[in-house]
Amino acid sequence: MKDAKSIGPVDADPRAAYHESAVADAKPFAPVKYVCGIIYADQAARDEAASRLTGLLGPVDLRSETFAFDMTEYYEKEMGRGLKRVFLSFAELGPPDRLAGIKLRTNGWEREIGSGTGEGRRAVNLDPGYLTASALFMATAKDFAHRVALRDGIYAHLELLFTRQGARALDWTYPDFRREAQTTFFLEARRIYLEAIRG
Repeated sequence: MKDAKSIGPVDADPRAAYHESAVADAKPFAPVKYVCGIIYADQAARDEAASRLTGLLGPVDLRSETFAFDMTEYYEKEMGRGLKRVFLSFAELGPPDRLAGIKLRTNGWEREIGSGTGEGRRAVNLDPGYLTASALFMATAKDFAHRVALRDGIYAHLELLFTRQGARALDWTYPDFRREAQTTFFLEARRIYLEAIRG
């Protein structure tokens, strides 16, 4: 039997040499493309939200079709009936670690813009996020198993993956993000993004 001295330190990690040679240096994040969904009933409230978003994120370069937000009744008590949904993407790229700050800002705007018809009297719901070459992430203040904490109570929610075959929904992807018109919108926003980063 070999003694401990002959086999080396008892806490030696046989993978240590690999880890020492394979350490990756931290690098700056690649810029991302910001997007935002707007749920609303009143067009004036939508326009006010869009105006504030362009002030924060820059000019809009792509707008989705407007569609009835009828996949859930979740927001009706607070915002009323007849809700609509539209997505915007923005031309100016920026760092992904800005997302939490953007969400905190839009949460404040939701309390300021207009007056809804529901009991909660909220006129808009704003869902900022960003896309990269490989995925779409949305910001949320609600924690769940598949969400990653960012800061100040804001989490990142992985919504879609982008593959060679198109946009891939996940088990937790929301129904309105699964619609063909919406995946087409995000794929087009991704195409614009790829052109921008390639110069």
